[in-house]
Amino acid sequence: MLQLAFIRQNAEFVKERLRIKNFSESELVDAIVQLDDQRKKTQSEFDNTQAKINAASKEIGQLMAKGEKEIAENKKQEVASLKSSLQPVAEKLATIEKELNETLVKLPNIPSEKVPPGKTPADNVTLREGGKKPVLPSRAVPHWDLAKKYNLIDFELGNKITGSGFPFYVNKGAKLQRALIQYFLDFNIDAGYVEYQPPIMVNEASAFGTGQLPDKEGQMYHATEDNFYLIPTAEVPVTNIYRDEIVKENDLPIRMTAYTPCFRREAGSYGKDVRGLNRLHQFDKVEIVQIVHPEKSYATHEEMVLHIEKLLQSLELPYRILILCGGDMSFTSALTYDFEVYSAAQEKWLEVSSVSNFESYQTNRMKIRFKDANGKTQLTHSLNGSSLALPRIVACLLENNQTEKNIQLPKALHSYFGNSVID
Repeated sequence: MLQLAFIRQNAEFVKERLRIKNFSESELVDAIVQLDDQRKKTQSEFDNTQAKINAASKEIGQLMAKGEKEIAENKKQEVASLKSSLQPVAEKLATIEKELNETLVKLPNIPSEKVPPGKTPADNVTLREGGKKPVLPSRAVPHWDLAKKYNLIDFELGNKITGSGFPFYVNKGAKLQRALIQYFLDFNIDAGYVEYQPPIMVNEASAFGTGQLPDKEGQMYHATEDNFYLIPTAEVPVTNIYRDEIVKENDLPIRMTAYTPCFRREAGSYGKDVRGLNRLHQFDKVEIVQIVHPEKSYATHEEMVLHIEKLLQSLELPYRILILCGGDMSFTSALTYDFEVYSAAQEKWLEVSSVSNFESYQTNRMKIRFKDANGKTQLTHSLNGSSLALPRIVACLLENNQTEKNIQLPKALHSYFGNSVID
């Protein structure tokens, strides 16, 4: 969440930047400032009363030492009266602080000055494109038909066992999943990321820390008995590794990568755009996360973008990089680049990665800090990116590389898959 001191000092700037995100509740900024004023006034009242109690209590001890018991007893009654008056002030303070915190988390992150204005994905800006769109054979088909032809993915079986959006990967389809996961992890590890294998369920504090709660509450699967949430991305458990910790400045940047299944309810998703692997409730993804010095987060962001671009280039897929406009950004992001790959059989672009800089929005929630050279405690910045999400990568690998006889795989996957083709 945004830092309270920053909001107070830059209220109009915050309102202006939030308009770029098409956030319509700018009155919350004024409400936060007013609640903080009330908090400070009530805190002052509490502190003054507590100071009187402390002074009177000290005086009682001195009076008793002098043998002035009667005066001391009168002072005790005075202290009792002050303590009685302190309780409602403490309750009022707790109520104000609760309302202040609940209002603070309703504010999204403010967008970077690099974020273009706009309301929908149509307003996103293409940064650059790479790769070459393939020319498919005349009888080319989309990936759901290829999956059936080569017995790679059984969508009907997934529907039987669980429901729509939970496919079964079979035989060489399962092997391709495994090959991609291992390749992505190795690619990240070679770039200096440390691999983790985190839990795929998290508690409420972890989901709050990365901003999934309360904003995306309806999009997560919730195990109500234990109050655990199935993760929508490895970002959640991995970033929370450093929750409530002060890291050493010399240890920054902290680079982490993890493979996990991901779970998203995707409420309201239906129609041709969600056919096959285009949109799933459960899918596999390899994630990269960095915890960095605040002065280096934007340079790190560009470095992460280049890393994922090289990964896509190694898969020989046509891609483009978009800068998301204000209206298409996530609640927590300050700047997001999306990667899309071209699906030749479907003749459309499919998102396969988002690379985001959250600045201190997440780390303020999680209290991930470091001490600088002067001993001052500061918040770190956090970033993450998909490296990569598998479903649409698989869709494009199958579609773009189909021939009359088989599906040819990019050279980077030959040793991982154990073959150069799927036939």
